[in-house]
Amino acid sequence: MPRTTLTGSRIRDRRMGLGMRQAELARRAGISASYLNLIEHNRRRIGGKVLLAIAEALEVEPAALSEGAEAALLATLRQAAADQVPATAELDRLEEFTGRFPGWADMIASQHQRIGALEEAVTALTDRLAHDPHLAASMHEVLSTVTAIHASAEILVDDPGIPPEWRARFHRNIAEDSARLAEGARRLVSELEEGASKETVLAAPQDEVESFFSARGYYFPELESAPEASAVSDLVDGAGSGLVSAAAKLLARRALEVYAQDARILPAATLAEALPEEESPDPSQLAARFGLDPGRMMRRLAALPADLLASRGQRPFGLVACDASGALTFRKPLSAFPLPRFGAACPLWPLFQSLSRPMMPLRQVIRLAGRTDGVFVTHAIAQPAGPQVPNRDPMFEAHMLIQPMPSATALKEMPRVGVTCRICPKPACRGRREPAIMAEDA
Repeated sequence: MPRTTLTGSRIRDRRMGLGMRQAELARRAGISASYLNLIEHNRRRIGGKVLLAIAEALEVEPAALSEGAEAALLATLRQAAADQVPATAELDRLEEFTGRFPGWADMIASQHQRIGALEEAVTALTDRLAHDPHLAASMHEVLSTVTAIHASAEILVDDPGIPPEWRARFHRNIAEDSARLAEGARRLVSELEEGASKETVLAAPQDEVESFFSARGYYFPELESAPEASAVSDLVDGAGSGLVSAAAKLLARRALEVYAQDARILPAATLAEALPEEESPDPSQLAARFGLDPGRMMRRLAALPADLLASRGQRPFGLVACDASGALTFRKPLSAFPLPRFGAACPLWPLFQSLSRPMMPLRQVIRLAGRTDGVFVTHAIAQPAGPQVPNRDPMFEAHMLIQPMPSATALKEMPRVGVTCRICPKPACRGRREPAIMAEDA
């Protein structure tokens, strides 16, 4: 008989922790010692009056004996085991381990979560060091100043016969460069602290636009119910410090005009009512139902607010779009599926696969390589951008809708993709462009 629970193991551990003999517990519970022995070795199921009697004898709540470890703890431990390559943990004995050694289980889960948080911090910092122009400027200033100080000091050491006036000049240069070094180091620390506090340095107009959309939750109720033509202008003009540069305002205006057009065709409330309950929707089927193209439907699904999604038992959607070159033009990340702010994304995403198969809807369940190791269902399609012109090749744009799956089995059978090569631990990847800073085989 398969052991679906380990109540017997918990009974035995509790009894031994109290220093109680098996015969004594059997007597107090009103059962035979041989029957209790079978229960403690998980060879007999237990419930009802017998469980209540044993729990009373052991001075513990019945739930503490009948219920296993917390689901979240088990999920974390499974994730910790999946992150190890090669996998050596005995997953079939995981519940037994957590039931018999809850302290060790909690410690392993806590360490796994701590390591994950540290790796996320390292990857974020590495990404900033590689691509953030402000941080790069501060780093260059510190390195160049150190080089200047070293050169001046080396001249003073190697040539003891330097005239006094030149020696004084070198000393003055070292003093001035030291002051510059101190200021540069202070500025560098400030840049790093900004990254630690998640204060994003907006280095490009697209960053401003994405920050503006993120602050609004990618949902604009002003544009949902037959908006006036001035609604888009009011949003852009009222953004204040959210949109600073003229280029950012232009990009935001274009994105909001697309949003308004989508909302006029299919309001969020109407779409929410059409969503299936507790089931991942198929944007292609919904698009056919409403007479829309799949890309527009993906944008509409990604714009749905959390309360409307929760009313249908749906999880939030992420969305990413790219042009024909593969450059990302729109990002709505999920907490478990981050999207690269700098550099190129993973070439294994269905988003890029759709560019080689235009107009063909793709559905793929993927597993994100890394410590989050989440499982997601993705829908992607590449469609012509703008109106079709005779005798002119169309310019394609692709959309990929992302939704987390609550649970999944046979994870190893799913394709594994990363975020970017720099932070992807997947070994021997055919699409890798550069080594990862955290490799599974390191």
